[in-house]
Amino acid sequence: MMSEASNNLHNCHLIIGGGGFIGRHVGLALAHKQERVILAGRRRPDFFEKIKFPKNVMWMDIDMYNTDWEACIENVDIIHFYAWGSLPSTANLNPKSDLDLNVGALVSLLDAVRKRGYGRVVFSSSGGTVYGPPRQVPTPETHNLAPINAYGASKATAEIYLNLYKNLYGLDCRIARIANPYGAGQDIEKGLGAVTTFTNKALKNRPIEIWGTGEVIRDFIHISDVTEALTLLSMKNIQQQNSVFNIGSGTGTSLNKIITALEHRLNRKLHVVYKPSRSFDVPSNVLSIQSMKKTFNWRPQVTLDDGLGRMLTDLAEHPDISRLHTDPYVNFNDDYTRDLQYTDCIQY
Repeated sequence: MMSEASNNLHNCHLIIGGGGFIGRHVGLALAHKQERVILAGRRRPDFFEKIKFPKNVMWMDIDMYNTDWEACIENVDIIHFYAWGSLPSTANLNPKSDLDLNVGALVSLLDAVRKRGYGRVVFSSSGGTVYGPPRQVPTPETHNLAPINAYGASKATAEIYLNLYKNLYGLDCRIARIANPYGAGQDIEKGLGAVTTFTNKALKNRPIEIWGTGEVIRDFIHISDVTEALTLLSMKNIQQQNSVFNIGSGTGTSLNKIITALEHRLNRKLHVVYKPSRSFDVPSNVLSIQSMKKTFNWRPQVTLDDGLGRMLTDLAEHPDISRLHTDPYVNFNDDYTRDLQYTDCIQY
């Protein structure tokens, strides 16, 4: 069976979306664990030179909407699918494109893995949108999927295909339903991440826009905790029936409380502008993280207040990436990587 082959992997990771917020952090974390890593994206990002990536990390240009997946994964064992070409705020504008491009790319990849006969796929889903308005809080993985926006619908559809390929062909597919990550390196120009966006605007003395009253509840998790969870999910052997995991803090926080915490940290009032609420915003979302705790002995290490303090420092010192709680990732040196062998990874 393919699942049995996946238990004997050679630890070469392909991270699709490797230039993104989550991809770059996971890539560095895996490299520190002496895994071989290929970060893949449309173009080599500027931060690749700034951050001093170790020698066991490489870059590959890839357009996930038009690529030869069989060639891309030829010498790769573990595939991380973190790329997605839409946002919750934009997917509703063109649901068909969102579905065709994003889910289509994932299914093409899954078919390439099926044809090859082995491999592991880790998919970053959205714990904030696939459940829709929750009937149970904190929300467990067994909750019905009932998204109320196109972004959540396409993520849920992707999950269905992952489970289909798992059940039909024995693919080792793992789904991470991630809450609301924050930290340095998140793309604030796209309006991603309330905590990161608020912090950046506060530092620049710009107005902070909040849709609604600010009392919506979200589950915010620092990127270091997300990274640790995803590295465990990609590297550890687990029972195939346990393939979907919430990754969050397990605690809900309102947007207004984030403002209050930032004002306390910065010791000044912030300029907040409240706008009409949006129909696609779920009023409350907090994830149950008991499965991650039980399966991987994982639990978040960074509180929201500590995460805010860490991010303020990161933005001042190295804004392209957060310091992860396990190691000083921006300070790799040749002594760490000089003996690593990665010649069986794809070369570029």
